[in-house]
Amino acid sequence: MTQAWQQYRSAPALGTRLVRHDELAVGTTHSLTLQGEKGSFPLLLVRLDDVLLGYVNACPHQYLPLDQRGSRILSQDGESLRCTNHDATFSTRTGEGTGGFGIDCALDPVPVSVDAEGWIVIG
Repeated sequence: MTQAWQQYRSAPALGTRLVRHDELAVGTTHSLTLQGEKGSFPLLLVRLDDVLLGYVNACPHQYLPLDQRGSRILSQDGESLRCTNHDATFSTRTGEGTGGFGIDCALDPVPVSVDAEGWIVIG
């Protein structure tokens, strides 16, 4: 996993608590904006049957939030994310561009895990 997300001026610290894992239903996305001393950081969480993923919520095509024009960005099968601005598509599991303006780009992955108390955390 690349660490490009850490190059953002407003990147949150490792261990930052986000939301409780049980609040994120399987087959859904959840976007949030983390506020810190250095500004806001857009984060997208994705929970599939077998994996929890995090990405910077910024389409590399124009750095607009994937869900800027609506929250339905996850494909029905859960394998693709679609930017609502220009229909760029990305693999949910890898972040790699798979269609439209997503070709030859990728989402910046953010490592996430679930801590012992059931919170999704950075890292």
